[in-house]
Amino acid sequence: MFAVIKTGGKQYLVQEGETLKVEKLAAQPGETVTFEVLMKGEGEKVDVGSPTLSSKVSAEVLAQGRAKKIEVVKYKPKVRYTRRVGHRQAFTQVKITKIA
Repeated sequence: MFAVIKTGGKQYLVQEGETLKVEKLAAQPGETVTFEVLMKGEGEKVDVGSPTLSSKVSAEVLAQGRAKKIEVVKYKPKVRYTRRVGHRQAFTQVKITKIA
């Protein structure tokens, strides 16, 4: 069984037992969170919501963290303009426990 969930402005295709990193959620490690289901399927049978289905996906929060640092460099030739900025995106690692 699989489901498509929406969180943090993004959509994820998930299955039970899978771990994934999503945009930061306001939950501590060990807590359970639920997500809205946009689409659910099992084998050949697929249910699509408009916009969501009544079923929910529950997940356990494993960890909070920050991704590797990326560097953003802006440069304009002949003007002596250089700017360097770093960014680390915050994430929440979750494990999908149940698709109901």
